[in-house]
Amino acid sequence: MYFKQFFLGCLAHASYLIADEQTKIAAVVDPQRDIEQYLEEAQQHGFSIKHVLLTHFHADFLAGHLELRDKLGATIYLGSRAHTEYPAVGLHEGEAITLGAVRIEAMETPGHTPESLCFVVTDTTDDNAKPYAVLTGDTLFVGDVGRPDLLVSTGITSENLAGRLYDSLHEKLLKLPDETRVYPAHGAGSACGKNIGKEKHSTIGQERRFNYALQIKDKDEFVRTLCSDQTEAPRYFTYNATLNSKERGTLNEHLANALKPLALKKVLELQASGACILDSRNPNDFAHCHLAGSINIGLGGNYASWAGTVLDYEKEIVIVAAPGKEAEAAMRLSRIGYDNVIGYLEGGADALADQPQCTARMERLTAQQLAASLNSETPPLVLDVRTDREWNDKRLAGAMHIPLNQLLQRVDEVPRNRKLVIHCLGGYRSAIAASILASHGIEDLADMLGGISAWIEASLPVESPPPSKSGATTSCATSNATK
Repeated sequence: MYFKQFFLGCLAHASYLIADEQTKIAAVVDPQRDIEQYLEEAQQHGFSIKHVLLTHFHADFLAGHLELRDKLGATIYLGSRAHTEYPAVGLHEGEAITLGAVRIEAMETPGHTPESLCFVVTDTTDDNAKPYAVLTGDTLFVGDVGRPDLLVSTGITSENLAGRLYDSLHEKLLKLPDETRVYPAHGAGSACGKNIGKEKHSTIGQERRFNYALQIKDKDEFVRTLCSDQTEAPRYFTYNATLNSKERGTLNEHLANALKPLALKKVLELQASGACILDSRNPNDFAHCHLAGSINIGLGGNYASWAGTVLDYEKEIVIVAAPGKEAEAAMRLSRIGYDNVIGYLEGGADALADQPQCTARMERLTAQQLAASLNSETPPLVLDVRTDREWNDKRLAGAMHIPLNQLLQRVDEVPRNRKLVIHCLGGYRSAIAASILASHGIEDLADMLGGISAWIEASLPVESPPPSKSGATTSCATSNATK
């Protein structure tokens, strides 16, 4: 048996290529949308990818099942409860795909979603024929389990799914031998769990011993624990989960449209008609000079996740990128189904030179400069855009708090009668927030270089709020919390 994990760090997403080295037949599980790495790996080893399996309708990325189908003619498999616009084989409990001596057996594990599957992988040439691994999708992570609240908008309660998840874990997954390797669909940084561990794989035995959720033996307590303190899901999650069930255009089709150079005059016309200008350069370059009204989400951070959180997937997007980065900026948006990119600014930021009538700058302050201004006669208001968990750990005295994922809905709460300085942990989220507020007409603002990390490093004072009298825990940080 050949078995390989692929890990996409920016989305904390794991996918898998499994093959039988005798028959050369291969399957891909939970593929990302850009499928070239699977094709290259298969070609290198002489494998033929005949099958593409999805553990469920993923919410945080658009899977590459249609790309593999259209490129190779691969058959698509999902859980028997899944309903799709495209032809797919619905797998019931115990049904298996054989690649030769390699067997991939479906285990129906509803909970994260109703149609969730896990795949038990066995090399039958082994005399004992014990499972080699189980691909757990978003049912079981390293140190965590899948969140049950992503379908609330469709009328399915999180309590219902949490109860079904408990049954799937205890009646099915935990019946596997302790030595069975656990390979989930996500790692640390994903918003699909509360606090996923940093390791990219584990074993059933390790999870049985150390996973906090598996220590809760009472079902009602498990449901209460899992349904409390969940972070707000990014706004694009429901969109992606739905899109993964639909027939749609493939990545190459959309990139052909996205990678069209547009003259500045045309970009300004599109902006005036409602298109979003997305500047994917780093915050320092954006601050130096950018097209007024554009939104800055740098490629150096969790670009796609934050784009999916703060941008409208129904609005046309024009990209501004560093030279040579246009394709990466468009492709990473397409990984989350943002196929509404209609081109990029030809010449990038150079096209803005000597165009003061349509450009703007963004002030960035060091921690020491902010500290000095806070002691002045007209101190600025500090806006903290970190998560609730970070805010409740430590913060600047007197700061206002609006998490970045709530900023668009709460922009009217931001005062306009005094200077505003925005900060996060390291400076990435504050740059996004500053560009959003500037696009809403707030002019007298700046963001702090290095965030609260730089403030603490400079030995400047922070305050820690007193612990809650109820002893309740605060909400866990999402995948974007450390950027």
